[in-house]
Amino acid sequence: MWKLSHFAFSLVAAAQRVIERRFTRAGMVVGGALIAAAALGVDTQQTIAYRIFALAAALIAVAMIGAFLQRGSYAVRRALPRVVTAGERFNYRIAVSNLGKSPRDGLALLEDLADPRPGFAEFRARLRFPTYRAWKRLIAERITCEVDEIPLPAIAPGATVEIAAHGEALRRGSQHFRGLTVARADPLGLFRGLSRHAQGANLLVLPRRYALPRVVLPGTRKYQPGGVALAASVGNSEEFVSLRDYRPGDPLQRIHWKSFARAGEPIVREYQDEFFERHALVLDTFAGAGRARAFEEAVSIAASFACTVNTQECLLDLMFAGTETYCYTAGRGQMPSGSLLEILAGVQACGTKPFRVLHDAVLARRAALTGGICLLLAWDDARTGFIRALRALGLPLLVIVVTAAPATERAPWLHFIEPGKVQEGLAHL
Repeated sequence: MWKLSHFAFSLVAAAQRVIERRFTRAGMVVGGALIAAAALGVDTQQTIAYRIFALAAALIAVAMIGAFLQRGSYAVRRALPRVVTAGERFNYRIAVSNLGKSPRDGLALLEDLADPRPGFAEFRARLRFPTYRAWKRLIAERITCEVDEIPLPAIAPGATVEIAAHGEALRRGSQHFRGLTVARADPLGLFRGLSRHAQGANLLVLPRRYALPRVVLPGTRKYQPGGVALAASVGNSEEFVSLRDYRPGDPLQRIHWKSFARAGEPIVREYQDEFFERHALVLDTFAGAGRARAFEEAVSIAASFACTVNTQECLLDLMFAGTETYCYTAGRGQMPSGSLLEILAGVQACGTKPFRVLHDAVLARRAALTGGICLLLAWDDARTGFIRALRALGLPLLVIVVTAAPATERAPWLHFIEPGKVQEGLAHL
């Protein structure tokens, strides 16, 4: 039943796409009349609906032939932005050239986006029962961007026109653009001939962000063994300060040989230990049943903190769990905060591992942290134990629980935010 349903739903979706791209609105009316006449005119002795069927079929056949003969030859180039933000409209430029020997009018430009139909494995895993309504909802969740159809002006032979395309980023993620299609309707205005041009590109959609009040992050400056270098590499490296005379016991690795040769006496490099703040931004990705919306809101809140925290004065470790446990560091010469937004654009919910995985990963880095921001999707025993373990180790925390459940505990460092009312909840931080 599942395989048959997936095949049938995929076939219907493919047919719907072909009809929407090939037929004009007038063509859809004629096509509807064709189907209705076919149903009503089966008995030619009782009705004359078969005449309407014959006329509609003849019109569509002539339109198809005319559209095929008028497709034309074109060259297209697009200039997509590198990133856009979810929930916002975006614009970009497209240049279309007429390579034919005759002018072309009545043209429209269509974007060929990635096929949103899910594979059988995802279809089987995501749906409890194979209904077409659930299939449509699943397709809608896989569509990252929508791009409007673009009417084109008349193009003279050999000429090029540049037009503005408009789209809307529906949700975070990566949208693949497979190519562009130039459509031209037949003289009857019923059917369109399509000229496809493969031109692949990817558009990254960043998570939406919320305005945050002035938040004083918990924690104070702390000694970081190895300095900033340990934020991105393995080894023990401190911050270089100056050169000084050799003292007994200084390691030979610190001798500055050029200065030694110039002065005739041993000169060594002097380093100092670094003290700075290092905060953990912990994102709960363990979104079970009914937490999909809360998870997306938590990602948006994480993105809001990532682009608001002044990483010139501190380090920010983004930590979450997926196929493995990840930690990305921004600030003080490391990854820019904009890169954290790009990482958050691709974060997926983790449904195969227990919350304990994230618990252990954060505690393993406790010694280097001065504070933490924890974005949780529930306030259950596992997450409560996680927060208590961190606080028992003396780590200052700001905990935000994104859930529709009522608050069960009150504390100055604990905030409950309801999905759909995130901006109002953040205003009270």
